[in-house]
Amino acid sequence: MRIKYIYQLFLSHISILIIAFMILSLVVAQYAESFVYEDKVEELEQYGNRILTDVQNNRGERALKEYEQVLSARGIRFSLFDDKGMIFYPYAGNAPRFQPTEEEWQNLKEGERIVVKHEIKRFNQEVSLVALPYLENGNLSGGILLVSPIKGSRETISEINRYLLYTILISLSVSLLLSWFLSNVHVKRIQRIRNATSMIAEGKYDISVPSSNIDEIGELANDFNNMAEQLKQSNQEIESLENRRRKFMADVSHELRTPLTTISGVIEGLKNNMIEEGEKEKGIQLVSQEAKRLIRLVNENLDYEKIRSNQVKLFKEEIQLTEAFEIIKEHLFFQAEEKQVELKIDGNEEITVFADYDRLIQILINITKNSIQFTESGTVWLRGKKGYKETIIEIEDTGIGMDPKEVESIWQRFYKADMSRTGHQFGEFGLGLSIVKQLVHLHQGEIVIDSRKDHGTKFILKFPDKKHDL
Repeated sequence: MRIKYIYQLFLSHISILIIAFMILSLVVAQYAESFVYEDKVEELEQYGNRILTDVQNNRGERALKEYEQVLSARGIRFSLFDDKGMIFYPYAGNAPRFQPTEEEWQNLKEGERIVVKHEIKRFNQEVSLVALPYLENGNLSGGILLVSPIKGSRETISEINRYLLYTILISLSVSLLLSWFLSNVHVKRIQRIRNATSMIAEGKYDISVPSSNIDEIGELANDFNNMAEQLKQSNQEIESLENRRRKFMADVSHELRTPLTTISGVIEGLKNNMIEEGEKEKGIQLVSQEAKRLIRLVNENLDYEKIRSNQVKLFKEEIQLTEAFEIIKEHLFFQAEEKQVELKIDGNEEITVFADYDRLIQILINITKNSIQFTESGTVWLRGKKGYKETIIEIEDTGIGMDPKEVESIWQRFYKADMSRTGHQFGEFGLGLSIVKQLVHLHQGEIVIDSRKDHGTKFILKFPDKKHDL
């Protein structure tokens, strides 16, 4: 069963008010009744004591008449009785008849007063009565009985109860208005969150709701905004990953298609004798080169995925840096000669680097090949020096350089440089630099690039020493 929030709030307020006022009414009514009766009994006792005192002082019947007139005006009647309980004043028959119980009479004999706050049976009406004994030499000689109807007292209590009822009605009205106002405020806040939730369900994550810390709904709004922000970031990350996946698939397809097309074309030419005898050797050599290129692309991609998934284990050792540079120079000699690039080594023979030998050679070859690729008739320097708790390797060229956007992008797989600027078939970075960055990070190292367009590029690598390696 669906119950609107306003009704829930109103029922809650009403229940609390009703219970509170029921308890308050009982307590107030009891207190008021007790207070009114106590006040009436105290008044009767005071008049009774005065009358007994005057009787003891023999002031006579005149004084009693005066008291009778005064008390009659206040609705109080009194009578004097003897030691037998017989009333001897007033003499007329309209005096209240006093018929004490045995226990009451015994108390009077013992000098104790009789107080009855609420009596009906003996006087055929609701009254309060007080009987005060008069003792002579310790014996009961008589006493005085004062009786007052409690009609006025009842009216006072009824008046108090009526005011309590008015208070309840006013409180209920205020509660209704307050419940309506609060429910409207809270329902609107909740509705905003519901609407925002619907938008989130539709895939619209760029949304927020007013929030605060004053109550649970405000905290819920805060949590909702945090959730929406996290969903937005997650969605952006998913989109980014999806775009990268699509781009990767397109790049891989493109990279593999070119050598496969070349191989397929040469084989078809050889098969159908479309290639002259003098060109067959050259065609076979081209097929061999393109096959190696395919193997390299596949191996690099597998290598990259292994590095990303932490499946590569490093076997670090102290490596003489200039010897590694000589190996790089010898390995890339023909490629550098073809581009008319001079490879220069600069470093102290005592400098060592703490790294995995195979991975270090892989890093240096990839970076040096990249420098040669983008340099025409220039120089590539291989430098090594010791830093603070680290070994610093610099590979610098005098090539075409890069603008800041390219510097940020070269770590992406299959990122392609501007072919119009390179004018070379290798105008691309491929997977090599992506692998380089991952391998340097596996060594707990750091790699940065300093490059300006048309002013060359410098790769700076920092490898921590053995005793500082983590």
